Order: sequence, then C-alpha cells, then structure tokens
Amino acid sequence: MDSILVTGNGPLNGQIPIAGAKNACLTLMPATLLSDEPLTLTNAPRLSDIRTMTMLLQSLGAEVSTMAEGQVLALSSHGTVTPHADYDIVRKMRASNLVLGPLLARLGHAVVSLPGGCAIGARPMDIHITALEALGAEIELKDGYLHATTQGGLKGGVHEMRFASVGATENFVMAATLAKGTSVLKNAAREPEIVDLVHCLRKMGAQIEGEGTSEITIQGVDRLGGATHAVVTDRIELGTYMLAPAICGGKVELLGGRRALLSAFCDKLEEAGVEIAETDAGLVVAHKTGRVRAVDVVTEPYPGFPTDLQAQMMALMCTAEGTASLEETIFENRFMHAPELTRMGAQIEVQGGTAKVTGVERLKGARVMATDLRASVSLILAGLAAEGETTVSRVYHLDRGYEQVVRKFAGVGAKVERIKED
Repeated sequence: MDSILVTGNGPLNGQIPIAGAKNACLTLMPATLLSDEPLTLTNAPRLSDIRTMTMLLQSLGAEVSTMAEGQVLALSSHGTVTPHADYDIVRKMRASNLVLGPLLARLGHAVVSLPGGCAIGARPMDIHITALEALGAEIELKDGYLHATTQGGLKGGVHEMRFASVGATENFVMAATLAKGTSVLKNAAREPEIVDLVHCLRKMGAQIEGEGTSEITIQGVDRLGGATHAVVTDRIELGTYMLAPAICGGKVELLGGRRALLSAFCDKLEEAGVEIAETDAGLVVAHKTGRVRAVDVVTEPYPGFPTDLQAQMMALMCTAEGTASLEETIFENRFMHAPELTRMGAQIEVQGGTAKVTGVERLKGARVMATDLRASVSLILAGLAAEGETTVSRVYHLDRGYEQVVRKFAGVGAKVERIKED
C-alpha cells in the first residue's frame, strides 16, 4: 500500500495548476442519462472517483470514453439504459446516488443501492427521497436498495428541503428537467458546482432559473439534447493549495483560481495574516516565514466556510499564534484527523462538534494515517510545516480527490514523494 513521505523544506514558490472540480464532474456525468445525444465534458479531473462514476454509468448502459489524457470525457446514453445501480459499484462512492434522479426522469423507475464513501457522518438519503417524492416518485427501501417508481412519469412539484443538501438539490434539479410542468425547490443549496450543473443542463435545453440562490425553478421539457461543457475549477483543491504557502511561507500562484469560489475561506486566511491577490491567471497567495494568527472557523453551507477545508485549516492552526476554535456544523465525526495531528505534536482538544487548537512553534514529523480524503491532505500540509520526516499511510483516499498531488507540491519546492510499502 502506498504512502506519502513529506519532509519540511522551507518556503514554497512557483505555480500550481488547479484541476476541474471533482464534485462538479461527478454531478455532470450522470446528466448524460437525461439525453440520447452526446455530452462532452472538458477540464475533467483525473481521479479514481471519476473512474468509479465511469464504471457505474457504463453498468447502466452509457458509453464513456476519455481523451486528452483523461481531461475530456465523451459520454453518450443513446442505447438502452438499465435502471439497476449495483451495490458493488455504488458502495465505493457517495456521489453514486446522483444517478437516481436522472434514471427516474429517463425511465420512470430505478433501483439504486445505498451509497458509500468517506466515513465522515451519516449523510442520510431521506433528503433525496423526500425531494424526489415531491415530483411524484414513490420510493421504498428494500434489502439495501432504493426502489423508486412513478405513475406515468415525474410531475412538477414544490418542495422545501429541511437542509440545503447539495446532492439532493442536484438530484431534484436533474429529475425535474424532464418532469411534466413546473417544479420549485426551496432552501436549495447554492454551491458553484450546482451553478455549473445548471449551466450544462441549460446548454442541453433545460429551462432553469435561480441557480446560485436558495430557490430554483425548473420548467420541464420533453427532451434534452447534447452539449459540450467545461467543468468548473475545483474550489476545494484551490483552497488546499492556498494553504501550502500559508503554512510554509513563500509565494504561490494558483492557476485558474477565483476568489469568488472561496470568499469566506479567503477572508479567514487574510484574517490570519496571509496575503491574497487576484491575477489574470488566478490567485497569488503569499506569506512571509513565521507564524500566522489563530482564527476561529465555523463550517457552513456555501457561501460560508467549506466543511471540505476544515481539516486543512486545522493543519494551519496547529502552528498559529494563539488558540483557534474550529466548529464543524455539516458532518459529525469529521475530526478523525485530530489524533493524527496530535501525534505530530499538535495541541488539539475536541469536544463534540468543536475542536480547540492551540498553536505550537513547530510540529514534528511522525508516522500518521489518513482517515478520509480531506484528512489525508491535511496531514501532508502539516508535514510541510514539521521538523523532520512525516509518513502518511492509507493515501488511496488522496487518489479520490487530488490529481497529481505529489507533482503539484514538488513543483513549488516541497519535498513530497510517493513510496510503496509492503
């Protein structure tokens, strides 16, 4: 099993290209099930999760091929589409549930296994179920599978979600594009990945208004066509690499980055003493050598501070001046990286959904274990700020969400290498 070896090596300087968004691409790919015409996605990230979604779509009858070294995905569902999403594939990734809405819209019925993914909380499917039931679906759970049917196809409806779930918003919007009549989703999630999905669906002929707000209106159409669409920049990868010069010092330009994708996160970095500037090519992040200031963070749905950057921000706070409070409000059980950071000398106290981090002068390298996708990269960031060598094991999590992570860190002067262990 592979590990990542990290050696603290001082300030970082250079450029890092930011990939297309994993979460956006995983949402866009199932949209091919809504049409019998080709869908081409450019700026696709090269990740294991993308390969898993490819396998799932192919199992449903879609054709998926890659070009340009994996950065272009050519998808087509012009043939027979089957309604059964099997457990053996769906269990590997939470985003697999995003085939439920498109299958219902296309076929009027679907059988989809309950999904898997990182162990960072329950992330219940009931929000998805009630949203699709508002469109006339009848859904019941049998033997670990969601059995969904409709009487004469989906119909427009009005639904207000109890929580602004990203996945449920995406499932509702995709399903409603082919429903009869007008559908309205209230308390909708507002993430850039949802806006990106709507832009793609609109290119395919969907009639949607209100993306990026808490209320989305969809006028159903008889059919959707094909489209070519560029996947939006990955804001979580962007934020992760922005933290590298904040932790190590130096000046790094993130190519393709935009402040609008991460306003709340950028505000917190600047509060901590990190400099951020927009350029024609992206964002420049700079910090002189020395400790940043401790800042308090509360994770919130977009446009608030992203839960997917909480672990990485904790790594920064481990060497900050003062004591920081990090409150996790989105997922329970998302502080599993804290004990691993403590092995490196961090001072962290976790009580329920809040972690208090008192910064130390310097972390010390250690053998640590990745527990989920974002935790894995937080340990790499901590290793960059540590004295000596840090070995991060179970880095298969990284392959799900960060492409060419070793090359990107090494490109700005970090001493990071992937090693194979028996």
